[in-house]
Amino acid sequence: MLPALAAAISAQDPKQSVITGRGSRKRDEDSGTDVGEGADDWAQSKATIRPPDQLDLTDAELKEEITRILTANNPHAPHNIVRFSFKEGTYKLIGFVNQLAVHYSHIGNLIPKDSDEGRRQHYQDELATGSQESARLVFSDTENLEEEEEIKEGDAEAESQIDIPATEVSEKVTEEELMTPKQPKESKLTNQFNFSERASQTINNPLRDRECQMEPPPRANFSATANQWEIYDAYMEELEKQEKTKEKEKTKTPVAKKMGAMAMRKMTSLESQSDDITKVTQAAKIVERMVNQNTYDDVAQDFKYYEDAADEYRDQEGTLLPLWKFQTDKAKRLAVTALSWNPKYKDLFAVGHGSYDFMKQSRGMLLLYSMKNPSFPEYAFSSDSGIMCLDMHMDHPYLVVVGHYDGNVAVYNLKKPHSQPIFRSSAKSGKHTDPVWQVKWQKDDMDHNLNFFSVSSDGRIVSWTLVKSELVHTDVIKLKVEGSTLEGPEGLQLFTVGCGTAFDFHREIDYMFLVGTEEGKIYKCSKSYSSQFLDTYDAHNMAVDAVSWNPYHSKVFISCSSDWTVKIWDHTVKTPMFIYDLNSAVGDVAWAPYSSTVFAAVSTNGKTHVFDLSINKYEAICNQPVVAKKKNKITHVQFNPVHPIIIVGDDRGHVTCLKLSPNLRKMPKEKKGQEVQKGPAVEIAKLDKLLNLVREVKPKT
Repeated sequence: MLPALAAAISAQDPKQSVITGRGSRKRDEDSGTDVGEGADDWAQSKATIRPPDQLDLTDAELKEEITRILTANNPHAPHNIVRFSFKEGTYKLIGFVNQLAVHYSHIGNLIPKDSDEGRRQHYQDELATGSQESARLVFSDTENLEEEEEIKEGDAEAESQIDIPATEVSEKVTEEELMTPKQPKESKLTNQFNFSERASQTINNPLRDRECQMEPPPRANFSATANQWEIYDAYMEELEKQEKTKEKEKTKTPVAKKMGAMAMRKMTSLESQSDDITKVTQAAKIVERMVNQNTYDDVAQDFKYYEDAADEYRDQEGTLLPLWKFQTDKAKRLAVTALSWNPKYKDLFAVGHGSYDFMKQSRGMLLLYSMKNPSFPEYAFSSDSGIMCLDMHMDHPYLVVVGHYDGNVAVYNLKKPHSQPIFRSSAKSGKHTDPVWQVKWQKDDMDHNLNFFSVSSDGRIVSWTLVKSELVHTDVIKLKVEGSTLEGPEGLQLFTVGCGTAFDFHREIDYMFLVGTEEGKIYKCSKSYSSQFLDTYDAHNMAVDAVSWNPYHSKVFISCSSDWTVKIWDHTVKTPMFIYDLNSAVGDVAWAPYSSTVFAAVSTNGKTHVFDLSINKYEAICNQPVVAKKKNKITHVQFNPVHPIIIVGDDRGHVTCLKLSPNLRKMPKEKKGQEVQKGPAVEIAKLDKLLNLVREVKPKT
């Protein structure tokens, strides 16, 4: 009977059968007497069945606990993302990696009733329904009053015109009311999204119910009302902001309030401290210079007044008197790679620090020293790559352009003394692929934009223009080694690229410039021709370290090289006019600003050599060691444009200032009955006389 009853129930309701089946199975499991032996055999066979690929593990292996640590790190998240930092102007590796993996996201439009937004919407709905009901009541009352008045007026007119019984009139009115159902009058609402008509709207915002009841203003006052609405909107926005800030302050804990107050105090103290420092910076700088002047009083006296009296008894030879030594801990173990005097402030000079050793490349420094304060630099800028050259603008003395070992060029503004340059090249803006060995400011272009040139070992001479906030580059010329052109596959012309090391622009001829190379050649080039040289000079046997036009004579230039020689050239002649062997590699050479025949050269054996061709055409009139240690090498030299001093830099990062004795800076002597002739004309004539003598002697030798 029970199986038949269960079958009948299952036929009537399948859900009931499922429930009954589950209940019977549970009862069978609970009571072991109801289940037969077949069920035990089935359970035993079920326990022994295993998949064929299951591992056979021992009891010890089964009992062993293997722990797994689950982390939230995404294994597919990239760890080498690089992004451009506009603040620092370089690409930077991002340290923070987003480990979140989103598998599905959907934006819904459901808002919980208990939330602030849900309550706000519910409140607005209640306000809207309440205003509609009140409006309907008002409309129905006014309609009833109007109808009663119309009926009374109609009754009075009918009674005055024709005598009709009152019962008939009342019957007609009731019939009309029954036939025509009452409809409330609808008020015409203006388009709230038509902003052109906003000034003339009267019902446009539930917040302005009082204004809505007023009559619309005349057209002449539309602009005035529009301004009033703008003022009203701004006022309401400001009120909302104030309420939100008040709510945030209420929700803040006392600890958070205390921390916020402490942070505000700290900020105000820092601001007041910085303001106090800025107020006394100028006075502090003057006091510091006064202290240094007292400290180095003997040096300052020598700089101003001392003249070596022994020069009268020497055979037209001179000496160099050491004055100040400029050094700082920031530039330790960095060689002096560039020197330049400021064209406006004659006591200020810039020093570039880097390294000439390929295996010891690290950072770089740009320092600006003043002779009024030799103990500490006036300005200091650091860079990731070594600075190999620099130049200061003639018309804008606060602009300094530098060339880096990594091929970049950058422009620093001394009016904004922070660590970052205002302009910097990049791989996208055409930077050099090899070290930049020299940079030079040039005249402004046709659009009055500042521009400068750079030369590098990659053989490119590039013109850089400062346009708005970026550097625009133009390749002026590509150096090629003459006689090295080879025919490649498919008739391609292959040539060896020349490595530029130094260049200089002519003082008078704007388009002409000279370029020295690592192969020892000097090329005379033009800005107008990018594929051809005007002339080629087989100048040196090793790399040309410096080349410079004479400041007085337009035909004469000087060059020095690592082959131990200094040569003076007439650019119209292919052979040098003068050759001087200094018995060591020559790092730099510079013309004196006060004479066309005086120049100085520095060699790697630590000596400074000063020549005056008008006194001695064959050897230097001063050979003096400047650095103490023998291993210390002098790298650069520069004459001061006004004072009788030179500065030399070495590979230990030191800059030494030396005063020239009277024999090294002789001026034209006075003759009886004649005025002393001074100026460029005399210097040109003096050098011309020497060159003519050399030209006369050369054919005989």
